[in-house]
Amino acid sequence: MQPDSASDAPRRLRSIWISDVHLGTAGCRADHLLDFLREHESDYLYLVGDIVDGWQLKKSWYWKQSHNDVVQKLLRKARKGCQVIYIPGNHDEAARQYCGLDFGGIAIRLEAEHLTADGKRLLVLHGDEFDGVIQYAKWLARLGDNLYTLILELNRGFNWVRHRLGLPYWSLSQYLKHKVKNAVNFISQFEAILAGEARRRGFDGVVCGHIHKPEVRMIDGILYGNSGDWVESLSALVEHMDGRLQVLHWTALAPALRETESLIPPPTATEESTC
Repeated sequence: MQPDSASDAPRRLRSIWISDVHLGTAGCRADHLLDFLREHESDYLYLVGDIVDGWQLKKSWYWKQSHNDVVQKLLRKARKGCQVIYIPGNHDEAARQYCGLDFGGIAIRLEAEHLTADGKRLLVLHGDEFDGVIQYAKWLARLGDNLYTLILELNRGFNWVRHRLGLPYWSLSQYLKHKVKNAVNFISQFEAILAGEARRRGFDGVVCGHIHKPEVRMIDGILYGNSGDWVESLSALVEHMDGRLQVLHWTALAPALRETESLIPPPTATEESTC
């Protein structure tokens, strides 16, 4: 395990995976992502789904300048030689009709294969294909998404009050996700299913997004990585030049945060992992 501090932050990486940015929503922390992308360069950059939230944009238009800046930054990275691969998720599923095509130097693919510096073959996909709710009860998934958005809005107001009282940030959605038994079981099953799919197809590991839970660990001999999200965890999965994978949390890496953004807690040591 490595310290996740600004002084030790790697500037040059071999690969970066980001997912679940949800551009087009009020919950998207686009400014943080833009800072992260400015501070880190890589040979490969994977956009692992739900980069733009088409579900919310269909209901109401929300697009700040920072959201546009993120898109422009990704295009600039592609122009400068970074291999950018965009794998649409369920929230930006409209882009799946363009899989196999390249736009502005960004390759749009349904899934991808990544070979690490130390020779591991990784399957890269968003992961919603293995979520039964998404596949067979989409109405329920949309209801859950609406409830999640409501919880985030309540969370912002609740933590504004806590901040005024000098109390630390407390995430209602993270609490519900990690404490409610069914949610915990769903996450564990999702991770095991993705690892099993990688094994079935002859891969050494899998990298995905979708469930907003950053992670990198071994599951029955298969390397499982999840890049997290840019709504709450503000995390990315990265590959160092030696092939080692690590979860980075921007709230712990950033040298300073603006006062309005200081409500986001840095991860505890147990949330940081490497493989």
